[in-house]
Amino acid sequence: MRYSQIADNLGKVRGRIVDAAERAGREAGDVHLVTVTKTRSLDEIRAAVDAGAADLGENYAQEMMEKAEALADEKVRWHAIGHLQTNKVRGIVPFVSLVHSIDSQRVGRELDKRAAAAQREVPFLLQVNVSGEASKFGLAAEEALPLAKSLAELEHSRLVGLMTMPPYCEDPEENRPYFVRLRELRERLVDDGVAAEHLRHLSMGMTCDFEVAVEEGATLVRVGSAIFGPRH
Repeated sequence: MRYSQIADNLGKVRGRIVDAAERAGREAGDVHLVTVTKTRSLDEIRAAVDAGAADLGENYAQEMMEKAEALADEKVRWHAIGHLQTNKVRGIVPFVSLVHSIDSQRVGRELDKRAAAAQREVPFLLQVNVSGEASKFGLAAEEALPLAKSLAELEHSRLVGLMTMPPYCEDPEENRPYFVRLRELRERLVDDGVAAEHLRHLSMGMTCDFEVAVEEGATLVRVGSAIFGPRH
């Protein structure tokens, strides 16, 4: 793909976010686009950054670390959006801006430990498997309340919301119920005593369904293919 096409695609995705927010009566500025750079070359990523992409998402810790080092001259925020193993936490803590995929007490506390050692605060989201798919990572909805209450007490890593990854679909409307479930789960957690400040973000929606996610309350959408084209 020509690098100018990446800029054009980024603009189109932003426009679609604005339109979806307007349909839902929301402020488009409340929705943040995370440009997913998994498998993309440094030149492709720089083209997106030059076009205004400021939040970059990576699925794999090692790939994020390598790209963050190579792009250290760029003013971007790195998001860890894939499943995170305990032994990978230390490597990403120095530069990650938001971890989307905490799904256990063990990984959450490891993040807090490594953040303390790095003398910084690292925000994170709880990944919830609202679809119940065995192939998807994330805790079950009924596990969210005790884990949210426990991890909200951490000192050096800060719970700021929820994330989900619904099934891939051809029709975006098929995934609307999952986005509704995550939004309603947040409401239940607040009703059950989790402070609203710990649940202000909903990370949901990708290339195939991000507009529906915005309509249902997403504050973070993770989009790659609609910007860079199909993965090689």
